[in-house]
This record gives sequence, C-alpha cells and structure tokens, in this order.
Amino acid sequence: MWVSTSMPYLKPRAKGQPDAWGEEAAARGGTGTQRIAHAGEVPAPADVADLLGIAPGDPVVVRRRIIELDGEPCELTDTYYPVTIARGTPLAGTAKIRGGAVTLLASLGHVGVRVWEDVTARMPTTEERTTLRLDPSAPVLRLHRVTLDHEGHPIQADLMLMPAHRQQLRYEIDIS
Repeated sequence: MWVSTSMPYLKPRAKGQPDAWGEEAAARGGTGTQRIAHAGEVPAPADVADLLGIAPGDPVVVRRRIIELDGEPCELTDTYYPVTIARGTPLAGTAKIRGGAVTLLASLGHVGVRVWEDVTARMPTTEERTTLRLDPSAPVLRLHRVTLDHEGHPIQADLMLMPAHRQQLRYEIDIS
C-alpha cells in the first residue's frame, strides 16, 4: 500500500530538483511517471467551477494526467487553472514541466499559501476502472484539492482518483 502525503506537492521545487512524484517514487525504490492525456482550454464542469469560484462553462485550462508507478496506473489527476493564470503558458500544453506545475505557477507569481482537500470514496466509472486496471468490485478514493494564493484566490484545483485498496492518505497538521 502506498502512503501518500500532500505536502511535497504543494511547494515549488528548487532549481534542478525533479518533480515531487518522481522524487517520492525514487525514494521508495520505484519509478514514478505521468502521461498527459489532454491539456488545453475546456468549459469548466460545475464541480470545478465551484472550486475555482467561477461560473459553470467558463473557460479553464486543464491538464489531465495518468500517474504511474513502475509502469502501472495508480492515479488519475485532472488539474484545472483559471485561464487568467494558465492561458498561453506551458500549463496549457502536453509537455513535461521541469520541476512541476507548482514551480511554474510560482515563477509566474502565483504561490499557494492555503490548501483544502475533500476526500470521499465511490465506485469508479467503467472508463476509470479500465484505465486504473481495477476489478469490478474495487472502489476508488476521490480527492478534490483547491490551492489559494495570499489573497484567497483559487490558483489551482486538483481532482484525483486513486484505487482505495492501494492508497493510504496521511495528513500532517502543524498547529503552532
């Protein structure tokens, strides 16, 4: 079972550092990769619009990824950005982003300072089950994350789907 924390994925990477997923997988003896299944502008689905504080159907930029561990799909992640932030940037393309999207956002002047996540469980759709190579009775965890900047504006919304039997989520909370 993979034990995952969100913290490494929320901060910009130092110059020359690999993306957080690749580094985390390597530290555990594996190879973490991701495939961009789609990137570009789309109309915001209702749940994404709600997360980003915009109207349903407003344009957003999405990066739809299949996250893999040692060549096996382990997560489906759709990351949405307001077009005012992402239009015309590498976030709207399918090329790998050196250091990851959070690092690119920071270089564009958009630094996350607050994050909230909602986690639920459900049964996957047929397409999700096929992509994640799951048995028909296997549920998935659904994690929705919103990252806010210092003014409280959403700069990124992540919709993640993970096989429940292969994933444990760990939260560390600093109350100092």
